[in-house]
Formats: sequence, structure tokens, C-alpha cells
Amino acid sequence: MNSLSLKRLALLAFGFTLSFIVLTPSISGQNRDWKPVSPEELQMTKPKIEAGADAEALLWDVYVTDEDSGGDLQSVLHHYLRIKIFNDRGREAFSKIDIPFGQVSGMFNVRIQNIAARTTKPDGTVVELKGSDVFERDIVKGDGVKLKAKSFAVPGIEAGAVIEYRWKEVRGGVSLYQRLQFAREIPVHRVQYHIKPYPHPELGMNGMPFNSRNSPFVKEKNDFYLTSLNNVPSFKEEPRMPPEYSVRPWLLLYYTKEGKPDENKFWKDYGREQYNSHKGQMKVTNEVKQATAEAVGAETDPEKKIEKIFHYVKSKVKNIFDDSLNLSEDALKKIKENKNPGDTLKRGQGTGHDINMLFASMITAAGMDARNVNLPRRSDIFFPKWFTDDYFMRTENVAVKVGDTWKFYDPASRYIPFGMLAWFEEGQSALISDSKEPTWQKTPLSPPALSMEKRTGKFKLLADGTLEGTATMEFTGHLGAYHKENNDDDTPQQREETLKDLVRYHIYGTTEISDISIENVNDPFKPFTYTYKVKIPGYAAVTGKRIFLQPNVFERNAKPVFEQAERKHDVYFEFPYSEKDDVTIELPPGFQLESPDAPPDVADANGIGRNQIKIRLSQDQRTLKYDREFSFGNGDQLVFTKATYPILKRLFEAYNTANTHALTLRQAETSASGK
Repeated sequence: MNSLSLKRLALLAFGFTLSFIVLTPSISGQNRDWKPVSPEELQMTKPKIEAGADAEALLWDVYVTDEDSGGDLQSVLHHYLRIKIFNDRGREAFSKIDIPFGQVSGMFNVRIQNIAARTTKPDGTVVELKGSDVFERDIVKGDGVKLKAKSFAVPGIEAGAVIEYRWKEVRGGVSLYQRLQFAREIPVHRVQYHIKPYPHPELGMNGMPFNSRNSPFVKEKNDFYLTSLNNVPSFKEEPRMPPEYSVRPWLLLYYTKEGKPDENKFWKDYGREQYNSHKGQMKVTNEVKQATAEAVGAETDPEKKIEKIFHYVKSKVKNIFDDSLNLSEDALKKIKENKNPGDTLKRGQGTGHDINMLFASMITAAGMDARNVNLPRRSDIFFPKWFTDDYFMRTENVAVKVGDTWKFYDPASRYIPFGMLAWFEEGQSALISDSKEPTWQKTPLSPPALSMEKRTGKFKLLADGTLEGTATMEFTGHLGAYHKENNDDDTPQQREETLKDLVRYHIYGTTEISDISIENVNDPFKPFTYTYKVKIPGYAAVTGKRIFLQPNVFERNAKPVFEQAERKHDVYFEFPYSEKDDVTIELPPGFQLESPDAPPDVADANGIGRNQIKIRLSQDQRTLKYDREFSFGNGDQLVFTKATYPILKRLFEAYNTANTHALTLRQAETSASGK
């Protein structure tokens, strides 16, 4: 659950009061005329920043301010981009522009307005975009996140042209914290932000750069302040790279009253504040005592008592923000606030914070010590503890003292199993609250065996190379949570389409899939499970009297994880994981396996990853048995420097070679007497 400090609450309250009496001048009419394109820009033939770039942004100019809109404050950014197109690849890449809106990055509700664009051709001819040519569409980012976008085709674009476009971005809410990007998918000659601070009498605006050295703020006219960055390389996402905000250059705008406080003092004070503000919210009511007695029963072992309480809370209380409930904003507004854990129990629903406090109060009622614990998300950024502000402390969980050890629990996340946290909360520095001495402790990473993809198949191979049979895929731990979250708010038809796409991508594009069963989509405890029948024409290659068979059906279409020759960023795995394959294939009559040879085990010297395969035949030589066990992330190793990328790449290529290992079947010779 997101936490909000007292300082931030005070600023919010101040902002909404002030919004009725202060009108920040709009800049919507500012710089509406296009700036002239110079002959030098039209004559450019080569990129300046990155050799081989297909296009470069000559200028990215942004005005940032807060505006009053009928009593509500909103953050407004006016963007202007000028881009030089060098070749046909650049023309193709920028022939269509997408500007995302809606819930972008999960941080702001973004609206896009006032889109305009034009192209200046090499001969100076100008072609402008018609307003009617802007439309909305759905787009999918590389990580599978679905977004809505305002889109348009750039008019008259060609190699050598300069294109320009501008738009107004409206972010709901005042600029308490703003993330301003410096890098784009192409190199940028100059990025400049003109920022108008919020007129607060006590809190001043600060700008904290991350992964960049932008210029100091310089005061401009109309109370704007300018900061800029020149010659910014392109930012391109790579498979399994570190969190985006740990590697790309950006600036955090925020407001604070103090100067830079001492790091240790800041976090100690913060931990004490959290303890004091949460202590009363863990109140043990009579309802809590009764529920604890019901949940625990006669159990005396501390960890088993915790587990019983954990399962009780998960079974009895729903998180009102769980998307599978499909509650509208109006419905959420009508839900009464829980004032204590007893209310949460009685109503059987609450926020994630309510559920955490109920769990903590029941732990207290059971005679154990429970504390609120705050921690950042490594899906967002590798936590900069030196940044003395609570902005990155984005989640809260519950720590319970077991003997001399603090253990961490996440009862509010519906699909996170007992003893695990959400993957982005594991391996993190967590601050355990206390009235005197708050302490930092690193949350443990769950071992690979707890996040497993278990695949079982019973198949029959026909003489023409067709494979048919039944398959089951079972997901646990972080993998199970991912598939449940991905499916729980979809229709049954959408869930089946998701499975079909998954099977055809990993096994074979022509796979025919039927008799689909999808189990435990909404179950917080059982594994997410697919069961289905397949028929795959042309699965095995038939040449003359031989059939070439890949026994690991689930890896039939597998490709190496890392295909790039070089790497720009370090490699980052989100969590340790494992796979287990159990496949049986009935061989076609009249064919014999030449040799049930299995590929050798593949493992690195440090035991971080291991791939083991066993292949054998049944006693009657008619059934092939294939077993595979794989694990990665042993020893809590998840980050690999780009210097070690060649070694890691070869390791995963060796995994792929082993997993796609093929066997040869030979047609048995018939004797003369058997004619």
C-alpha cells in the first residue's frame, strides 16, 4: 500500500485550499507559432551524437506549471519536439507518432490535448497535420503493458526532412513530485525544462537529478526556472535490464521545507513516526480476539500460528482495490472507511492498509510482536537511501518477531503466498518501525523452487510428424501471481486467447488447441493451472525413413533469451525461478529410437543456474520419457554487469541448445518373410 507522509498531506491540503484563491497563469497560448527551421538543419546529413542514428531530436522543449481548473489543481506540461530524419529507417520509425495517455506508469492520470505537427521537407516545403487526422488507439509496450495513445501519421515525412510536433500533457494532481525525462528513443541535441514552482510560503521546490548532470536552475521571466541537458544519448529498453529509473537520466521535482537532513537522523525519525502513526491502527478489539482464537485454535508453534492467521485474513477479507472485483470509482467512494481492525473484520473488506493492520492486530492478539514495515519497490528503481525523502518508500507490509528474527508478510496482496512478498519487495532494504530505534533489514529473496513453472504432457507422435495429446502447465509463487493478475479481470474467452497465444508462441504456430481448462484464477492459495489438448501437424520433421523429434514439446519454438551481440545495460532478473518438465511421447508404430541420448547438464561454476535433462525409453521401447529440471537465481544472484554479458549469453545459449535437443527415429527394417 502506498504511504503518505504528514508533510505531503499538509501540502495537499494547502494546495486544494489555495486553488480557490490563486490562479496560475496558463501558458497554453505561449510559443504557439512554429519556430523557423534553419537551412543548416535542413542540410544536415549525418547524426551528431550517435553514429548510425536514423534520426535525432534537435530540441525537446517543455514548460511545466500548475494550473487551476475549476477549483482543481493540475500539472500541465507543454511539449515541443523538433526531429531531423536522416534516412528511410528514420522515416519509417517516425511515420506514426504515439503519445500515451490514461494511467501512464501507474503514477498519473494523463490527458493529452492540443496536438499539432508539421513537416518541413528538404526543399523547404511545409506540410501541416490536420486536426481530424489525430485518433486514439491501444498500444503495447515491450514489457506487455497496455496503454491508450493519441496517434497520428506524420504528414509528408521523408528522408532529410525536419518534423515538429507539440502537445499539451495534463497530469491530475498538483506537482508534489514530478518525474521529468531527459532521454528519448533517439539522441537529443538539447532538452530544456522551464519550470514554474508552486507558490508555497513555506515549502520550496527542489530538483534531484538521477543518472544525469543537467544544468543548475536559472531564473527566467514570468517566474520560470530553466534547467537543460545537452547531447543526450538515446535510451532503448533491453530484455531483462535494470529498473528503468535506475539507468535512464531524469529529474525529480519535489517540495520540501528543510535543507538536506542527515541520512541516519531522517530515517530514524521517519521510522519513529511510522511506529507512532500505526500503533493505534493495530488496536486489538474484541472482534479481533475472537477471530484470532478461531484462526489459531490450539496451535502453539509461532510460525504455524502466523500462517493460520495469514490464511484466515486472506480468506475472510477482500482488498477493495483488487481489480478482479471490478469496482467502479463511484462504488469505491461509497464504501465506508474502516476505523479499526474490527470494522475490517465485520465488513469483510478494506484497503491494503486495512488488511495489513488487521493481520498485525491478530498477530498481537496471539501474543507476538508485529510492526509496520516500509520499503521501496525495485521494479521502479534501486533504492537510493541517500535521498532523504519518503517518496520512494512506496509500500508497507508487516514484520513479525519470531525468536530473534524479524520475518515479513504481505497479507494484502491477494496472490502472494505465505512467507513471500511481492517480487519487487524481496531483496529490499526495509525499515522496521520502532518507538526508539527503527532498524533496516534486507527482505529475503524466495528461492527458485517457490516460483516454478511445472509442465506435464502426455503425447502421441504419428508417422507423418503430427503430435497430439494433453498438456498441463502449473505456476506457483511469483509466476503464479503474475498469471493470476494477468487473467483475473479478463473474460473466459480472453483467458483462452491468452493461453492460445502462449502455446503457439512457445510450441508451434500451427498448434490446434481444444478442451481448455483454466483453474484457480482467483484462488489466493492454489497454483494457477492450464490444461488443454493439442494437435500439432508437422511437429516432427519426416525425411525418408527418419523422423527428427524434439522431445521437449514445451520448448519446441524456444529461442535464446539473449540474442543481442552487445549489451548497453546490465542484466537484471526480477526473481529466482525454476522450471520442471515431465513429458511422455508414444512413438509411431514401425519406428525405433536410434539412441535415447540426453544432452549434458549445463551449469555455471558458481551454481547460479542449472539445467538437467534425462531421457529414457519404456521397457517395450514404445514410449519416450523426458524429464527436465531447471533453476536460476541460486545464491540470490540476480544482477550481472554488462562486462559479464558474453559469459551469461553463452550460458543461456547452452540452456537453449540442451532444451531444443532433437532425437532421431528410424523406420524399422521389415524381413522378407514379413512381406
